[in-house]
Parts: sequence; structure tokens; C-alpha cells
Amino acid sequence: MIAGVGIDLLEIQRVKAVVHAEPRFVTKVLTPAEQAQLHTLHKQRYWEYLAGRFSLKESFSKAMGTGIGSHVGFQDVEIIDNAQGKPEVVRSPYPGQALASVSHTKDLVMTEVLLQTTTEK
Repeated sequence: MIAGVGIDLLEIQRVKAVVHAEPRFVTKVLTPAEQAQLHTLHKQRYWEYLAGRFSLKESFSKAMGTGIGSHVGFQDVEIIDNAQGKPEVVRSPYPGQALASVSHTKDLVMTEVLLQTTTEK
């Protein structure tokens, strides 16, 4: 059963500007495992990944109905790409299953998170 859905749309350039103004943004938003994946990427793919993870975590918090900061922090959610490049929520405060999707153009990243319960009502 679906427990929550969250979507987010973000300009990649906005993330670039924030990183240039505040370099700690990367360590604030990404877990160490996510940072390790980020550092294997280069040029546009680097920025797509970083913007995508920020947006995915925003989507996750919207699906939870809390927003970032109130009950869900950036470090509480870890989303790692599997061998095929699919983002998988590997750690979160949600007790059920969390599914993630990310798509991007040259300028935008769009994400969606779907939270599912493991029991029927």
C-alpha cells in the first residue's frame, strides 16, 4: 500500500552556485557512501548526481510529510546507485520500502520517492 509520494524539481545550476558559495554543502547533504560515488564522477555527471541526491532527499522528506530538518535530515537518508545506475534507498527513517527515481536534462533534475507499507490496511 502506498504511504506517501514526494516529487521535486531543481535547477542544476542552483546547486552549482550553492557549492561555489558554500563548499560544505556536499558534506552536509551527502553521506560518506554517497560522497564516494560522487567523487568517481566528472563534469556534468558530477553536478547531476549531486543535484539529484539533494532533490531525492527533498522528495523523500515530502513523501514522509515532514520536510527536511523537522524529522528527516540529509544524513538520515542514503541513496546509492546500484550497478545498473538505479538509485536505491539503502538507509532511511521510514520503516517500510522506499522507491526512488531520478531524471535529468542538461539544466534540470526531477525526482520522485514512493513510500510503501509492508502491511495492508
